[in-house]
Amino acid sequence: MAFTFVTCVNNKEILRSNLLASPCFREPHPHQILVQESFPSAAMAYNDAISKAVNDVIVFVHQDILFPESWSSQLEHNLHILKDADSNWGVLGCYGETLHDGGRGYIYSSGNGVLGKPFDLPAPVQTLDEIILIIRASSGLKFDERLPNFHFYGADICMQAAALGLNNYAISDFCIHNTQLNLILPKEFYDCYRYLKRKWKNALPIQTTCTRVTKSDMEMYKRKIREIWMRIAGKNPIGTIRVSDGRALLAEFDSASGNAPDHEYGKERCASK
Repeated sequence: MAFTFVTCVNNKEILRSNLLASPCFREPHPHQILVQESFPSAAMAYNDAISKAVNDVIVFVHQDILFPESWSSQLEHNLHILKDADSNWGVLGCYGETLHDGGRGYIYSSGNGVLGKPFDLPAPVQTLDEIILIIRASSGLKFDERLPNFHFYGADICMQAAALGLNNYAISDFCIHNTQLNLILPKEFYDCYRYLKRKWKNALPIQTTCTRVTKSDMEMYKRKIREIWMRIAGKNPIGTIRVSDGRALLAEFDSASGNAPDHEYGKERCASK
């Protein structure tokens, strides 16, 4: 199968040494790759890409992701499973959150190590981490362009799918997220949080990989208190710094065999662009 891959880019060197260096993109490959630059929000960039996609299955991916050579064939395998089990699925991804039972998926994230373990069947989740979001153009799903900036668009499109009666799934398809983890988040993050909360006020709580969206905002208050303490204490706001060339991380793995040690999924992790 051929897929359309879409990425928002603000640093071409990160793109070149990570996503475009992925073994699954070694020539020749059948996939379309759309690089979206200079858009004011992820939603606008991704909707523009949907209109340009030549394939039904579209993979929205961060610029600092690396795909092993087997990634696209493993995605195809999961799509064949869903063709029989739930052909009208909503959104797929490589890591997601259930509402009450923790995370599902199998990825490597800088600073956290390997999250999850391989699993056989697509696992239902409430929301998916924005590092990878997969939709079908034929589903009619679109990103909400009223949602500003580059946060919570993954949770929002998953909630949109659920509102239409579509199921969202995490699939077992190993990838590497060569991320820089910011422990103090920008104002835009909180703006997007408030928008998501207002929009889905009748569907709360919403569990994302960054925080839990609730009527009381308890998790958000805790995060803000930690950030205030870090500023007062003069702590380094950068928790993890990405390696300069993501291929060095790939070299540590035997494709997607998962030989590295497993780690518990950390609730404090928040995937960054």
